[in-house]
Amino acid sequence: MNPFEQSSKSKINYYTLKNLALKSYDKYETAPYTKTRVILLNGTEFESVKFYHQFARHCSNNELRREIAEIRRVEQQQQKRISSLKPINESILETTLSYEQLAVDLTAILAKREKDFSVKNQLDFALLEDFDHLYRFTDMLYMDERESYKNLIGSYTEIMPGRPTVAEHRHPFDDIRKPVINYLSDPLTKLHINIITAAEQQTMNYYMNVGSFYRNQAGRNIYAEIAMIEEQHVSGYESLKDPNATWLECALMHEYTECYLYYSCYKDESDENIKNVWLAHFEDELCHLKKIAELLYKYEGKHYEDVLVTLDFPELLSFRENKAYIREVLKNIRLTSQKENYVLVNSLKANNTFEQYQKSVVRNPLGAPSHKVVDKYIKKFGEDLRYETAPHPEKELRDRTKDNVEIGRVKNA
Repeated sequence: MNPFEQSSKSKINYYTLKNLALKSYDKYETAPYTKTRVILLNGTEFESVKFYHQFARHCSNNELRREIAEIRRVEQQQQKRISSLKPINESILETTLSYEQLAVDLTAILAKREKDFSVKNQLDFALLEDFDHLYRFTDMLYMDERESYKNLIGSYTEIMPGRPTVAEHRHPFDDIRKPVINYLSDPLTKLHINIITAAEQQTMNYYMNVGSFYRNQAGRNIYAEIAMIEEQHVSGYESLKDPNATWLECALMHEYTECYLYYSCYKDESDENIKNVWLAHFEDELCHLKKIAELLYKYEGKHYEDVLVTLDFPELLSFRENKAYIREVLKNIRLTSQKENYVLVNSLKANNTFEQYQKSVVRNPLGAPSHKVVDKYIKKFGEDLRYETAPHPEKELRDRTKDNVEIGRVKNA
């Protein structure tokens, strides 16, 4: 599908106040991937609103600022509608599991079809970390709420250790990647960078905001720790973006991404009520996309084809289980990063930034909140909580009576 050829509304329309609050899904009956789509599109709208605010702050032309303010207002309304789909009786921690399931499966899906090696490597690298977060939050959910992951994420995603969260703390220098420039011939890479940056930023924002509302100090502590890792992920993904793109070129890519995601989710959705929401928002985004294309030509003299080259949507995004792929990626648990490169912890030279940062921030790994939550679970129930279809690919992580805090962090672990 070429979104530029689809008929759309002739002008930007607003939603009434009544239509900002929609019928929430049932947390016990709704499919796990419906929940992940809600989170994904909520994050996409957050990203859009924040982007247009930054655009306005770097633009001196008030006529143009009015145009983007009009689009921004509707994007903000769309975010409110999506946010209202979350039910009142879904706890912070229950929602968190859906956030991490989204992070794991979305990253795997994008990595499997990504052709640019630098982007794929970053996806695979961060995947191992979000996978570990899912495992730790799952153990915490049962310990704090006696709630089973089965009611929330089903059997689509395995639950077991990834790169231990305590091993994920890296110096800020080591999460910055080389930007991907001159890739206009493959819009899929552009889409992937836009999609995953927005998704990870939404996760970071959620943890930074809800952590202080958690019921106990241990929970507050683990949200604070993992929010730091999510900030690292955002730094890594956003650094892949082309810094040479103009604000309006970026705006066009934002709207194209939203059209792509809403249409993908519409085609993939099993909940009829929510499916209609995705369709309505897709129709809104078609109008926004064409409006930005007009502004791009008016203010920069560029045609949208100069930015996108290939206009048809690539393969649509469809959520499916990725167990086999994730098991292959788990073999790289011992990797860390040094500036733009991914390296084995064993190969780090003396006085490296990774070890310096670990000594400065982590200090005592046995005192890390991410370790303590699993350690407490093991002491209480005898072994950790997992869902595995086969033994863990990494033999050092098969022992369910001990949380390994050295692998991926200590040489020769």
